[in-house]
Amino acid sequence: MWRDESTTWQVAHRPLSGLAGLLGQVDAVHGLYYLLMHGVFGLWDGGLWALRLPSVAGTALAAAGVAAVAHRLAGERAALIAGSAYAVLPPVQMYAQEGRSYALVAAAVVWATYLMLRERWAAYAAVLLAGCWLHEFAALALLAHAPAGWRSRGWRWSAAAVAAGLLPLALVSARQAQAQLGWLGRPSWQDWAAYGVLACAVLLLARGAAGRDLVRVAVPLALLPPGLLMAVSLVHPWYVDRYVLYALAGLALLAGARLARARGWWPWLLVAALLVPFGWWSAWLRTPESRKDDVLAVAAAVRERARPGDAVLFMPSRRREWLLSSPEVYEGLRDVALDRSPAASRSLHGTELPPERVREALLSSPRVIALLDPAGQPLDPYPQEAAKRDTLPAAFERCSVTRVRGARIAVYARPGGCG
Repeated sequence: MWRDESTTWQVAHRPLSGLAGLLGQVDAVHGLYYLLMHGVFGLWDGGLWALRLPSVAGTALAAAGVAAVAHRLAGERAALIAGSAYAVLPPVQMYAQEGRSYALVAAAVVWATYLMLRERWAAYAAVLLAGCWLHEFAALALLAHAPAGWRSRGWRWSAAAVAAGLLPLALVSARQAQAQLGWLGRPSWQDWAAYGVLACAVLLLARGAAGRDLVRVAVPLALLPPGLLMAVSLVHPWYVDRYVLYALAGLALLAGARLARARGWWPWLLVAALLVPFGWWSAWLRTPESRKDDVLAVAAAVRERARPGDAVLFMPSRRREWLLSSPEVYEGLRDVALDRSPAASRSLHGTELPPERVREALLSSPRVIALLDPAGQPLDPYPQEAAKRDTLPAAFERCSVTRVRGARIAVYARPGGCG
């Protein structure tokens, strides 16, 4: 479990009243997903299985939806290949096994695409609106659907209904945008390079795909959502590839249609060659090294080193997330910098004491378990964080440092107390 999944776990376990209070302050963009996961854990509190099973189901639904769209536009053979192609794409597999909303968003967008082709406008609006409430950047799918649907009065009314239904969430999340997305930078050259590779693949596949309808649906779906979000992010940095995971459905549709019409052995040789790195990538995605950190490994390391009554210090404070999903570990320690808990403060990570009180609390503690980012990470400039960094080396000896995936666990004691 990595830190984003830990957020899902601890927020979804809050009572509904606490969940509503949180969403009024932060993370409204994930509100419907947290509500869904609250229901899942209410029915079955099955740990990582329960946390990730909705994403597995969402990916299966999305792959079936890709097949359904391809069947309608390019036939049965294309449907089988397109659905399979979507399922084996490494980014799709990554978010199939992650307790976040992106696989479910992709399923909603793909099935909305199918409903658009069937001209089931009420169902189209309902399904796409559900996807937008799971994550509002699903609204970019409306722009991707416009080339295929704008001539239809039903689509225009449906698009207006989706926009109106999304407006309350957009107004709330706009107030939270700086706190929610302030950690993002502008798209890197790697992001632009990846988009260039995607665009080249899409355009090459579109040249050999049968049917204008397929191209009109698949090309905008593959290219418009990520391209527009990256362009906007030059001014307001909002781009992360997982926010538009559903765009890969367009690539899979084109691949399925092209391979369905392939003659000779060389296209299948190319597919076999691609499956080798895909297989390696797929195996790597199922290791802890594929994520930024491993909160369960952090909790296990703390459990091994902590003594009853030890103080715990999070540096920075947002790393409190590492223990919130392991309450049996966290509740056995004294969180000396904490002022108000996450639930009481209606926040994700709680609020902390002023710097002078953080210093006093530390000086009254014989032993401290400090949870830190890996060496070399930027240091938060906030006064509370500076007080932690100044007090520990001045008043304590460092007894040990343990490195786990994405974190360091350092044990500090007053002089002479390490033994």
